Amino acid sequence: MIRNMTAKKDESKNLMMSNPITEGVIWKQLLIFFFPIVVGTLFQQLYNTADAIIVGRFIGKEALASVGGSSAVLTYQVVMIFTGLSSGATVVISQFFGSGNSEKLHKALHTAYAFSVIVSLILAFLGWFVTPWILEAMKTQAELMNDSILYLRIYFLGIISTLIYNMGSGIMRAIGDSKRPLYYLIVCCVLNIVLDIVLVVVFQMGISGAALATVLSQTVSACLVTRSLMCSYDSIKLRMRDIKLDFSILKAELKIGLPGGMLSCMYGLTNIIIQTAVNGLGTDTTAAWAAFGKMDLIFWAVSGAFGTAVTTFSGQNYGAGKLERVYRSVRVSLGMSLSMCGGILIILMAFAKPLFGMFTSDENVISIGVYILLRITPSYIIYVFVEIFTGALRGIGDVLIPMLITTGGVIGVRLPWILIMTPIHKDITTIIISYPLAWAATALFLIPYYLYRKKRMNRDKMTSIPGRD
Repeated sequence: MIRNMTAKKDESKNLMMSNPITEGVIWKQLLIFFFPIVVGTLFQQLYNTADAIIVGRFIGKEALASVGGSSAVLTYQVVMIFTGLSSGATVVISQFFGSGNSEKLHKALHTAYAFSVIVSLILAFLGWFVTPWILEAMKTQAELMNDSILYLRIYFLGIISTLIYNMGSGIMRAIGDSKRPLYYLIVCCVLNIVLDIVLVVVFQMGISGAALATVLSQTVSACLVTRSLMCSYDSIKLRMRDIKLDFSILKAELKIGLPGGMLSCMYGLTNIIIQTAVNGLGTDTTAAWAAFGKMDLIFWAVSGAFGTAVTTFSGQNYGAGKLERVYRSVRVSLGMSLSMCGGILIILMAFAKPLFGMFTSDENVISIGVYILLRITPSYIIYVFVEIFTGALRGIGDVLIPMLITTGGVIGVRLPWILIMTPIHKDITTIIISYPLAWAATALFLIPYYLYRKKRMNRDKMTSIPGRD
């Protein structure tokens, strides 16, 4: 008995030893952690971008609009809602890892995997049957409907691979490993492009070939991530026989994850409404909006990677009781994100026309796309503040108030603007304006709340930290 207790204590100490996130130089460790995430995110997004480029160039602008229009919005929102829900698992795991609680770390890992499997089965069933209804509700053009339905149904049949990869890679990053998910994504992205060329160009399978290429590639990435969690770490081991729900752990994960999932639902609702409004402006505008949605992914990848990094740094240092490192990681992340994201936006604006030329040779589509990019991208810098402060608060387990603030920006500003102003001024500029308005309103309340939360934590002297019992 005493030997077992000693072994558990030694295991907990091993979790805490040589942890660069809680011990190392913050800016250096942030960059080491950040770069694999951002490159991995870019490769992950390259799945759909490769589909869009190949179908746009080899099938036509209607196919580009089918893959990158309503279909892309729906698939992205499904993944984002799940990512919001799964963020609770990654935060809890990072806190247990930072505090050295190996027993709860084991339970949290297997609960997260069980949750992913259950959600994926539900989504596969719903996605197959409700896809036509949703596309019709979004006013998808008649000439795009059949291809969009086909693409989405194939995608939903393989959704388990997407969710397993996202959950597994999130867990790996939560314990400080952002490199392996990157390596696996590079392999799978190359595989996706090869399969796109073979199935779409060589075998001329059209939209179904592009969808199959994406699903098969994501299946490989899910298998690689799962194998890593089973074999590659001493502090955490995935065992198939242990995959089951621990309801006390699930409750803790959902307490943090549900607000994120609800927020993603709000974003999803507005994005669907926006896509519906875009669809009403014609196929050329829909195709241009779809291509733009692929190009600005580099900004979202960098911004999101810093948000993920600061969440992990905040979570582990909060779990270890190191408040000052939490605050410093926020400041450093904000400075680096503003610098990098600002540079990306300048490059996008400078090379707008040739970038759109990658997706289509249609001059009208290119012209509309350039107009969209030049008018919306400068406002993206506002979102950097939202991403960093939301990520930092999520890391310490504070998700409800940030969710309400962000929801206020989406539901209180963007949605009314779209519903009221778009019918009056039926042009793309009206849609574009809704983005900076919502981000500015969110930042106006979120930044003061973060400062208030910081003062409160200092006052309370960290009397209670989740995961340290």
